[in-house]
Amino acid sequence: MRQDVKLKGKLKGYTQTPLVLTALFGAMDVWMYVLNIKAGILGSVFVGIYFFVMLFVYWRNKPILMNELIDFATQYGTVQKRLLNEFEVPYAVMDATGKLLWMNRQFEALSEKNKGYHKSITTIFPQITRELMEKEDELELVVEREECVYRASVHKIHFTDILHESSSIELTEKVQYLQVIYLFDETQLTRYRIENQEMQMVPALVYIDNYDEVLDTVEEVKKSLLVALVDRKVTKFFASIDGLVKKTENDKYFVVFQHKYLEKMEAEKFSLLEDVKSIKVGNEMSVTLSMGIGYVGNDYTKNYEYSRMAIDLALGRGGDQVVVKTRDKISYFGGSNRQVDKSTRVKARVKALALREIMITRDKFFVMGHKIADIDSFGAAIGIYCAARQLGKKAQIVIDEVNTTLRPLKECFKPENGYPDDMFIPSQLALDEIDSHTALIVVDTNRPSYTECPSLLNRAKTIVVFDHHRQCEDVVKNAVLSYTEPYASSTCEMIAEVLQYFDEDIKLSTQEADAIYAGILIDTNNFVSKTGVRTFEAAAYLRRCGAEVTRVRKMLRNDMDAYKARAEAVRHAEVFHNMFAISVCPADNIESPTVACAQAANELLNIIGIKASFVLTEYAGKIYISSRSIDEINVQLIMERMGGGGHLNVAGAQLTGCTISEAKHAIMRTIDEMLEEGDIQE
Repeated sequence: MRQDVKLKGKLKGYTQTPLVLTALFGAMDVWMYVLNIKAGILGSVFVGIYFFVMLFVYWRNKPILMNELIDFATQYGTVQKRLLNEFEVPYAVMDATGKLLWMNRQFEALSEKNKGYHKSITTIFPQITRELMEKEDELELVVEREECVYRASVHKIHFTDILHESSSIELTEKVQYLQVIYLFDETQLTRYRIENQEMQMVPALVYIDNYDEVLDTVEEVKKSLLVALVDRKVTKFFASIDGLVKKTENDKYFVVFQHKYLEKMEAEKFSLLEDVKSIKVGNEMSVTLSMGIGYVGNDYTKNYEYSRMAIDLALGRGGDQVVVKTRDKISYFGGSNRQVDKSTRVKARVKALALREIMITRDKFFVMGHKIADIDSFGAAIGIYCAARQLGKKAQIVIDEVNTTLRPLKECFKPENGYPDDMFIPSQLALDEIDSHTALIVVDTNRPSYTECPSLLNRAKTIVVFDHHRQCEDVVKNAVLSYTEPYASSTCEMIAEVLQYFDEDIKLSTQEADAIYAGILIDTNNFVSKTGVRTFEAAAYLRRCGAEVTRVRKMLRNDMDAYKARAEAVRHAEVFHNMFAISVCPADNIESPTVACAQAANELLNIIGIKASFVLTEYAGKIYISSRSIDEINVQLIMERMGGGGHLNVAGAQLTGCTISEAKHAIMRTIDEMLEEGDIQE
C-alpha cells in the first residue's frame, strides 16, 4: 500500500521560510499604504511578484530537495549496510515470525548459510523458538553450534518507534516490526567458567559408623591392623582423585578435593563404601562409612557448612551412605545396609537430661505425632505426658482423628481412671492456646508436612523432636532438641529409654506402660523385625512397670471387616520380577484402611521368595503405600523416589492426583529404574 511521505520538523520550517517572509512583507505593505498610497501600490506589486516567484521556486525545488534527501539517505544507508556487513559481531535481520531477511558476513560464516537463505532462525538454532520471540521484546539466551557457545540477543525494532524518533519524515500508516539478532561468542569464557568451577575445592566429612562396635569384635592384636586398613582404603580412594585427607579423630576424616571429580564419584556411586566393607581381619561385622559433601560454589565457609549438614543427614538416615548437598538439591548414595544396633545408651541418657532441663523451664507442653496417628505415635506421646507429669507440668496430646486400632488404647485414659478431661485436644484448640511459654514436642516423625498440625510448628518458640525414621531434607527446623535414631525399632523404644534416665522415681501406670509397650510391639511386628538388645531391654522395663502382654494383644485385635480386607489384599497380590509383591487393600467398610494396608504388607513377607512387599489403599482422597522388606531390599530408597520415606525395612508414601492403577505402575516403573541403575540387586 502506498504511503505519503512528508517533511516535518526543522527541515519543513526551513523550506517554508519564503512563505513566512511573504506574510511579513504584506504587513509592511499595509504600513506603507498608511504613509503613502502610491508607495503602498508599488509595495503591493513587489510583494505579489515576490510571492509568486517564491511559490514557483518552492514547488520546483521541493522534488529536487526530496531527491537529494533520498539520495543522501541511500548513500548513508549503503555505508551503514557495509559497516554492518563487515561488522565483527554476527548480525541478522528477521521478520516478525523469525524468518531470516538479511545477514552479515560473520553470520553467514557462523551459520554456513548465504544471504539467499530465508528460512526460520529455528532451523539454525533450535533453542530460539517463535514462541520465545513473540513473548519478549528483548530476549537473551545461550545457544550452541558446532561445539561453540554463543550468547544470542534478540530485539524487536518497531517501524513506528523509529519514525516517531525521526525529525525529518513521518509515515501516516502503522507498519509491522522487524527483529534483529546479535551473536556473541562466549565459548572461551564458558570454558574458563567450567574450568574455574571444576578446580574449586569441595570439602567432605567421612565418619566410620560403627568404629567401637567393630573393634569390640576383633582381637586386641588385630585392632591396629583393622584401623590401618581402613585408613589406607580412605587415603587411597581420595588420592586417586588428588584429594587431601586429614584424620581428625579415630573415626573421622576431613577431605578436600576438586569439584571436577565429584561427578565421577557419583557415577561410580562412591565405591569407597563397598571397598571398606570388604575389610576382614577377624571382625564379625563389616565396617561402614558415612560421608557428607557440600558444595555451593566458591564460598568455602558455606561449602563446609553444607558438608556438616550432609553428614548429619547421612548419620540420621542410618549411616552407610553418602549425602551430597548443593544449593538446590540433596542426593543420596548407598544406604542399603542394615543399621548397626548401638549397644551403648549414653546418647539416650544425654537426651533425657536435656529434655528434663527444657521441661523445667516451660510451664506447658503440647505433644504431637503424625497425621492418622498410629500406636507408636500414641504410645510415645503418652510417655512424654508421663515425663511432664513427673515434674508437675501440664501436657496435652494434640490429636484430631482416632481410628479403630487406636480407640481401645485411648479409652484407657478417661477421667474415671484419673486423667484430665483435656488430656487430648484437637489441633485447632492447640493453635488458639499456644503461647511463648508452651513447648511443642513432636514424636514419631521429623517431617513438618506429616505432623498432625504443621501450623503449630510455626507458632511454637520451643520445639523438641523424637523420631526413629531416617531423615530426609524436609525436616523440622529450629528444634532445640532433636533425638533421631534410625536404628531404634520404634519411637516408643526411644521414649522408654529416656524415661529410665529422666527421673529415678518416675512411675508409670499399667495403662501407660501398655500404651508404650504396644508401640514397640506393633512396629516390630511382634518382635520379628528391627529388634535389638535395647528393644528387649525397653520391653523388659515396661513389663516391670506393669505392661501386660495379653491385655495389649486383646486391645490390638482387628474387627472382621479389617481382617477380611487384609486377607483379600494377600489373596490378590501380584508378584513382580519374582521377588516383589504388589497388592491393593480394599477400603470399603473399613474405618482404618491404612492399618490393614500395613498389616497386609507384613503378611506378604511370609511368602517364600518375596523380598519386598507393597500394598496400596485409597483413603481420604490420597493413595497410601505401605512397603516392607526383610533384609535384602531397602524399601526406604524406593519410597523416597516416590516422595515418601521411612526405614530400610519399613517405609511408605502418600500420593495425590492419581489412581490406584497409576500408583501401581509408578511403583513398578520405579523398581525397574532402580534395577537398571543398580540400586536394587536381583
